[in-house]
Formats: sequence, C-alpha cells, structure tokens
Amino acid sequence: MAEFKTPTAKRVGKAEGSNGTPKIVIPPSPLMKQLGYGTGVNVYLMERFSPMHGSYKSPWAVKKRNRMINDEDGEYSKRLNVEANLLKTMSHPNIIGFRSYTVQIDGAPCLAMESGDQSLENLIEKREEADLGPFLSTQILKVARDIACGLQYLHEEKKLLHGDLKSGNILIQGNFKAAKLCDFGVSLKLNEKGVLCDPAQCYVGTECWSAPEVFEDDVITQKTDMFSFGLVLWEMLTLHAPHVDKLNPDFSSTELSESVLSDSLQEEEYLKALGTRPSLPDTPLTEDYLPVLEIFYACTEADPAKRPTAAKILQVLDSILEEKENTKGVGGDRKFLEMLHEDL
Repeated sequence: MAEFKTPTAKRVGKAEGSNGTPKIVIPPSPLMKQLGYGTGVNVYLMERFSPMHGSYKSPWAVKKRNRMINDEDGEYSKRLNVEANLLKTMSHPNIIGFRSYTVQIDGAPCLAMESGDQSLENLIEKREEADLGPFLSTQILKVARDIACGLQYLHEEKKLLHGDLKSGNILIQGNFKAAKLCDFGVSLKLNEKGVLCDPAQCYVGTECWSAPEVFEDDVITQKTDMFSFGLVLWEMLTLHAPHVDKLNPDFSSTELSESVLSDSLQEEEYLKALGTRPSLPDTPLTEDYLPVLEIFYACTEADPAKRPTAAKILQVLDSILEEKENTKGVGGDRKFLEMLHEDL
C-alpha cells in the first residue's frame, strides 16, 4: 500500500506584464469612462472592485493608445513603454504614481496609474465657461509650489526634463489638495549641468507652451521646463491656452493638442507669437497676485539663464508662506520675490 501524503496547495504566482509588474486585465475601452486624451492616446477611469472585501478600491487611470491614430512606426506604443519604465523608478507626492503596465492580446500597451480627480486643464475650462475670472491667488500659488516641487525632483534627482509641461499634464486632487505631474512619454535625459544629454534628441512638447530655444534650435536645458511652468500660471490667470487668441476662433481642442497644427491654423501672427511671453489681460488683479505675476515674468524670460530653477521657485514660495504665517498675512512678499533673481 502506497504511503499516504497530505495534499499540499500549489502556490500560484502572479502573472507578470512585459515590464515585470503584476499583469492586470484591462476592461474594453467602451466599458470605462474616458477622462481625457493626449497625442495618440486616450485616458480612462478603471473602477476596481474587491470581491474579498465587498467594496471598491481606489480607481486607476488607464492610458491606452488611440486606435483611430495610425501608429505604423510604433511611436505612440514606444512612448507608453518609455513612460511606464520612467514612472516605475519614481516616487514623489507631486508625481503621478505608477500602478501597472501590460500588453493586451492584440499587442496594445496599457499603462495603469494613480487616478487624479481631474486635470488642471479641465478645471480651467469649467471656470472659463462659468465666467468666474482668474483662480484665487492661493490656488495658483498652491499649484505653483506643488509643480515646482515635482520639477525639482525631476531635474535634480532623476535628471529628467518633463518635456511637455502644460495644464493638461497636471492633475488636481480634491479642492487643490495636491497637484501632480503626469505624462512622461516625451521626457528627455539631462546631464549633471541640467542640459540635454544627447543634443540629437528631439524635443516634442506642445507648441503653445514651448520656450524660445525650442524654435531657435538652441540648447535645451531644465530651464526649458521653467518657461512652460510660467505659462501654466498664466493659464490660471487668463483661463485659456497661450497664444490661442491669435488663432482662428473655429479651431478645435483636438487640433490644439497636436504638436503640429493643421495648415488651416498656421496663421502668421500665431507662429510669430510662439516662444514669446504672452501679454496679460486687462483684468484688474489685487496685490495678493503679486507673487504669481513676479514668478510668471521671471520664468518666461527669453534668456534661459535669467529664468529661476524649480528649486529657487520652491525656496521663494516657502519663504513667502512662512513670512505670511509669522506676520498674519500682512506684507512680506517683495523682499522674497527679489530672491527670484539671485544667483542668476
């Protein structure tokens, strides 16, 4: 008679995706709510239910290649893969969190990330439609501090240029509880001096938010991100994208999201405005907007050497906040704003 052995349960390991991360099953696009879109991709909200606990878990944002876009050369799929590999290495409160990456049966890549409530771009559009005027100075400075913090991490620790900074690539959680950078598909590597490692690399970005050196084929540095940073503050003041006032009023947001606009939009006045500091509207602003204006002007200097770093912006904003707390919000801005131009 054969010896009896107690049955043992077999351990089933988690399947892994192409990036060595736990493989997930992504629902078909029509079953998910679309959150937004970018060049060649769509972003959806993926609800996650836990049968074990009988409750929903935190939702994920899923980025998938737009099947309506021709991707014969695999460029958009490559960007998703690059973004997944970058996000896996990053951990910062102002950078969107990586969750998983997988390739579906049909070969379509899917990147799952922490979900933000909505993009800054969406908030700007809603505020403009409601005719509410500029965001509160406190809201703008909160976004400025969070994004400067995220950029400092990218530039100094990860040695990366975001490469496409704009309101559409900033996620806002709650009532401005936190702002987070997202979309790293066209990010570029920087050297120790904050200069592009490989000058042959192509800066993609989005025209309206690009710095003058992009159009002049000049050296790309971390200060290129800072020009775009300044224009994001401008967006929160004016409630529209930079330079679009020069375009045909019939342009669509889809056309604007593309790096290269269609021939119908190539108006001379618009093209001349690209890479320049847009003028501010005639809307009167109170004194509490002074820090916002100073930072906007400093970051949109034509000469990159005159623009502050993300670390400098962070230092100035923290100093202003500390001073306001010590003086109950009275004065204190001017002397700290002078710090923007130190060491330049």
